[in-house]
Amino acid sequence: MQIDPKNLHYVDIPEVSETFIDSFHFASFDGTTFRIELCSTRMDAPKPSEKPTARQYPICRLVMPPQTMLDLYNQLQIFVNALVQQGVLKQEPLPTIPPESKH
Repeated sequence: MQIDPKNLHYVDIPEVSETFIDSFHFASFDGTTFRIELCSTRMDAPKPSEKPTARQYPICRLVMPPQTMLDLYNQLQIFVNALVQQGVLKQEPLPTIPPESKH
């Protein structure tokens, strides 16, 4: 069911806590919903003369319909563009994949 955005009113729930994530683990689309797993990395106790190790823990599993994913993508693109303009991020060109040669 499609709801006109003019008829959709946001109601804040202050009890909902913020969740910190620092890594992205997994994404999939099954034809109906997008699934994204967001994680937090926690360092293991340091050991002398060994390289540091860490563990990645799932913190949040988002599941959303395609339209919501598109809305999220568009909002993130606005943020990325603003950060690039401010010099906080540097946009790298996407690597090009050479066309397949026909033999």
